[in-house]
Amino acid sequence: MSLAHDRGQRSLAARLMPAGAAAGLLATALVAPSAAAAPGPQALLKPKAAVAQLEEPVVVAHRGASAYRPEHTIPAYELGARMGADWIEPDLVPTKDGVLVARHENEISGTTDVEERPEFAARKATKVVDGGEVTGWFTEDFTLAELKTLRAEERLPELRPRNTAFDGRYQVPTFEEVLQVRERLSEELGREIGIIPETKHSTYFASIGLPMEAEVARLLREYGLDDPDAPVAVQSFELTNLKELRTEHRLRADLVFLTWHEGAPYDLVAAGDERTYADLVIPSSLRDLSRYVDGIGPSLQMTFRFKADGSVGRPTNLIRNAHRAGLTVVPYTHRPENTFLPTDLRVGEDPEEHGRAVDWARAVFEAGADGLFSDAPDLADLARDDFMAEQERDAA
Repeated sequence: MSLAHDRGQRSLAARLMPAGAAAGLLATALVAPSAAAAPGPQALLKPKAAVAQLEEPVVVAHRGASAYRPEHTIPAYELGARMGADWIEPDLVPTKDGVLVARHENEISGTTDVEERPEFAARKATKVVDGGEVTGWFTEDFTLAELKTLRAEERLPELRPRNTAFDGRYQVPTFEEVLQVRERLSEELGREIGIIPETKHSTYFASIGLPMEAEVARLLREYGLDDPDAPVAVQSFELTNLKELRTEHRLRADLVFLTWHEGAPYDLVAAGDERTYADLVIPSSLRDLSRYVDGIGPSLQMTFRFKADGSVGRPTNLIRNAHRAGLTVVPYTHRPENTFLPTDLRVGEDPEEHGRAVDWARAVFEAGADGLFSDAPDLADLARDDFMAEQERDAA
């Protein structure tokens, strides 16, 4: 039986058992240990004992298979899972009437046809979001019924011109619709498909009376996913809302802190806290984070050193340090186009052409990452096949 076929037949629980660590949750100050759960799918980023590293890395379809379909559309999520992804990732923002929808940003002129809709011309506005001025059309100024009249468009048409063939075909999905797709894909594919929603601009939305956290928790409970062993994790570039999900909303599902190689979480900036993302991933900070989150999602620029010419160098110590703190690590974002690859993995001079993306994904797995967010989950899955085959040969 080939590795690829074997992967499709095994349960997610079997794929995510920790390597060299006893089963059971990491007891923390803010997360009470749970009772033994019935057999079922393990959570994506559940730390086990002192080491959180997973036996086999996971592939997350970043906004769906967004290298091949317009991002955050139902077909993009479906294709991602069918290409071998274990998890699908919707970014969440609210509508005017408080419904959570899947968009990368609340400003939607680059991902929908709103600019071409004269009936919404007057909705164009300039706002300050996370301290920066943004001009365009915003989800919080549309009811769900109005938003459903729009159609999705490719966000990067200059780099992904083939995806423009799908412009105008798909609606903006709600979070609930994506949860339903997750259930349907799990049944169709015979394996649990996980979901890892990201709450966007939490501080901003709370400031305008549209906080998202209670609705996220409500929907996860409604769909039976508020459990430490459920195939779900909630992620954010901010810390305050992750703490609130754990403490105020008593969410038991996994939490993931996303980090960027520059800047600082906006909730800390707004509160006058001077810590940056870099400050939050030093070993002592990682140990503190493990009190209320289960994993981190760093940018690839934080997990590898890059040379002056843009070629990839050695991994940083971040993955090792996070594992020591009991946190799993799933970096972002793996993309196949030359413009997004290290210079030594590019093929030709055309920025939109695909380079050695399989090699790039494999390098991430070899660095010890527990998974990878990928716009091209088929290529990440192929790299995982190669990586696991080599691991099995070495162990033989």
